[in-house]
Amino acid sequence: MEELMIQAIEYEKGNPKHIQHLLKVHSFSKLIGIKENIDERTLYILEISAILHDIGIKESYRIYGDSAGHHQEELGPTIALEIMKDYYDKEITDRVCYLIGHHHTYDCIDGIDYQILVEADFLVNMYENNSSYEQCEKVYKNIFKTRTGKYIFKTMFLTSKD
Repeated sequence: MEELMIQAIEYEKGNPKHIQHLLKVHSFSKLIGIKENIDERTLYILEISAILHDIGIKESYRIYGDSAGHHQEELGPTIALEIMKDYYDKEITDRVCYLIGHHHTYDCIDGIDYQILVEADFLVNMYENNSSYEQCEKVYKNIFKTRTGKYIFKTMFLTSKD
C-alpha cells in the first residue's frame, strides 16, 4: 500500500492540492471501512481505490481542460490499471477500476467499498469546496448511508457552532 501511495504522489508531483486530497480520502476511507467492520479484502480494495480515485484529473485537464467527474471516470481506470498492473491480481484491478470509473456516479452504488469511497470523497470535497450548510444537509440526506460516515459528516458539518 505504501508503494502505491508513493507512486500516486509521484504521479501528482507539483500538485500538493491533489496529493493532500488523495491522502485525506484514503484516511477517511480506511477509518470508515475499519469502523464499519468490512472484511480485509474489501478494505484492501477500498484503500487502493481511495488512493487512485482521482488519478484521471491530470489527463482530464490535458484533454478536456477541466476536471469534470465524468471525465475522471472515463480516463482514470486506464491510468490506474497501468499503475496497478504489476502489483495486484485481475479481480482486484477490475474492482478498483470499476470504483474509479464510477466514483462520481451516485445512483448505482453496488457495494460497501463503493459507498465508503463516495462518502470519504464527499467528506473531503465538502470541506475543500467550503460548502454551505444547506449543501451539506442535502449531501448528508442523499449520499450518506454508513453509520460511521454519517457520524463523521454530522460532526464536521452539521453541528451548531456554539
